Amino acid sequence: MFAKVNIPVLGIVENMSVHICSHCGHAEPVFGAEGGMRIAEEYGVPLLGQVPLHRTIREQTDGGLPTVVAEPDSEVSRRFADMARQLGALLSLRTADQARLFPHLIGKG
Repeated sequence: MFAKVNIPVLGIVENMSVHICSHCGHAEPVFGAEGGMRIAEEYGVPLLGQVPLHRTIREQTDGGLPTVVAEPDSEVSRRFADMARQLGALLSLRTADQARLFPHLIGKG
């Protein structure tokens, strides 16, 4: 979809990569394993991260408190921070002058 409308894809974030049991912490890939990695390889972009299916993410965000604020030292927060760092690094490598990508408009007047 993004290729058709010429929107660059910086990478893949796999959502609900594993279910983490809220009682014992066991992680299980209920939707299959390595799907994000396969898509990233297929499109030649990096796998930026994997967000687990975890009850606290839903509870915290539904309550208006993102996980990185509610539990800044948690594993889930670390994952989000790692993805943000990778995106920042990728964006810093892109050209700073994006204006050249837009058509030059000349007004009448």
